[in-house]
Amino acid sequence: MTIRHIVAWKLAAQDDATRAEQAAEISRLLHTLPSQISDLRSLEVGVNVLKPGDNADVVLTADFDDEDALGRYATHPEHLKVAAYIRSVVGSRLAVDYRIAQLLGE
Repeated sequence: MTIRHIVAWKLAAQDDATRAEQAAEISRLLHTLPSQISDLRSLEVGVNVLKPGDNADVVLTADFDDEDALGRYATHPEHLKVAAYIRSVVGSRLAVDYRIAQLLGE
C-alpha cells in the first residue's frame, strides 16, 4: 500500500533573501533524489509564496510503495547528504506519513 511522506520545514534564517536562497537549494537538492533512489516513486517540492513569516518555507511530498521503501529511502546515502544540508539551515520540521489507500476508502 502506497505510503505518502510529507515534510514541512521552517528555515532558521531571518531575512527573506537568505531564506529564498536556502529554499531554492533545498528544492534543487531534493529534485536530484528520484534519479538516484529507486524506491522514490514520486516527489514534489513546494516553496512557500504567501505569508513567509507565518507558514513553513518548504514542503516535500513523496510517495513510496510501502513502509520498507520509505525506510530504505530514509537511510540511503544520497538522502542522508541532502538531509544534512537541510538540517544545517532549518529551524523546525514537521512530518506525516500515511497510507494513500485510506483516503480512497480502502
